[in-house]
Amino acid sequence: MKVLGFSMRRLARQEARDVADRLEELDVFPGASVDDLLTIAKHGTVITVVEGWSLMVEKTPADKSYVMLEGTASVRQGDREIATTRAGDLIGEVALVNHRLRSATVVATSPLTVLHFTREAVDTLRLDVPAFGRAIERSTQAHAR
Repeated sequence: MKVLGFSMRRLARQEARDVADRLEELDVFPGASVDDLLTIAKHGTVITVVEGWSLMVEKTPADKSYVMLEGTASVRQGDREIATTRAGDLIGEVALVNHRLRSATVVATSPLTVLHFTREAVDTLRLDVPAFGRAIERSTQAHAR
């Protein structure tokens, strides 16, 4: 399905394996088993985003988070860039976990491929996959600084 710069698709079995392999390459979830990575991949949706498109907007409610699989994005507060994200980074998890509004806007600076997680998927994975929970916790602490 394509919507205004986004392309979303649920993962078929082989695609889930491919995403799990990419997560392993990027070492996003240290200590995760192959089965854990496959579970994480199956709980997400692969989204492709065109350059210039926003994944999330500052001061809006948090209902999703992402793992960057390919590409780069600018993290901005107002007109000021505060960070750059790349493959392997978690984004959007701080506001989601802390039940707050988004603290920044994230804009694709190249074509992106991301793994999209709903709030429900994040909650489930935090409980069911310890490596996922640890990675979310580490990322939330790092981004809160």
